[in-house]
Amino acid sequence: MSTPLSGPGSPRRPESQASGKALRLGTRGSALALAQSQQTADALTAVTGRPVELVRIVTKGDRSSAPVAQLGVGVFVSALRDALLAGEIDFAVHSYKDLPTGAFPRLHIAAIPPREDPRDVLITKGDRALAELPPGAMIGTGAVRRIAQLHALGLELQVTPIRGNVDSRIARVHGPEADLDGVVLARAGVVRLGRAAEITETLDPMLMLPAPAQGALAVECRADDTDLVELLAALDHAPSRAAVTAERAMLATLEAGCSAPVAAHAELAEGEDGDEIYLRGAVISPDGVRAIRLSRTGTPADAAEIGKALAADLLDAGADTLIGSTE
Repeated sequence: MSTPLSGPGSPRRPESQASGKALRLGTRGSALALAQSQQTADALTAVTGRPVELVRIVTKGDRSSAPVAQLGVGVFVSALRDALLAGEIDFAVHSYKDLPTGAFPRLHIAAIPPREDPRDVLITKGDRALAELPPGAMIGTGAVRRIAQLHALGLELQVTPIRGNVDSRIARVHGPEADLDGVVLARAGVVRLGRAAEITETLDPMLMLPAPAQGALAVECRADDTDLVELLAALDHAPSRAAVTAERAMLATLEAGCSAPVAAHAELAEGEDGDEIYLRGAVISPDGVRAIRLSRTGTPADAAEIGKALAADLLDAGADTLIGSTE
């Protein structure tokens, strides 16, 4: 099901445009999906001059209130990909961490724009930082990865799984019917919605390692649409692609999905012989009692191999038993 979107903020099609009709960008209908899709559309128009219109696609994940861990990997993605393959849209923008790690030969990730800050954030009543929360404080979050790491901190917090968009999750802390002491969310989504001022604390990755590809967007089109592949490449950001490639290669080699208690964070830094990737990875049991945390370094050109090697290290250390414990 697709619906063209229009209104304030949508790029206007120039009266004279050599390229013809506007490109159709498929997006989910949530406020966050619309915001990040509009930002991508505006960026593409600014760089290439091509007009873009948003087309709303309703996904199975949008229709369900079940926890993401129960819905499965790719629940927010399949409807967008179906629309791409059916020719209903020209390209789509995904939150990269929602994409299954398996190859999809008929489609191509043409661009990974500059990545937003991948860290998680805490939003609490009274602006209390994580260390200031009393034992028994009720914290909500939607990811098994976050729940496991909160338990691992040993702060005696009551952690509960929650669903909903960014606005509805924050409303459970600051709204008129608030029932939680705090929520943990991805910083990228909060920032993209213009609500950064409500963040109490940005969590150090040493305490809360992000999900693989968190904060990154994937701009996807049909692989055989070579002109569009070339056009969208103007949005690609090489450092973000290298970091995400390393993190996703680790996840794929572990054969774990976005709902598994797997975390990864790759950073690019200047080394003695040029840029280096420093990749940290972790697998945590859902109760937080057991965790395996390791790291690898290498060059951006070897990003995928770094991720695969770190996954092998984690598996050698017994990570498969922790991933299996989520079932």
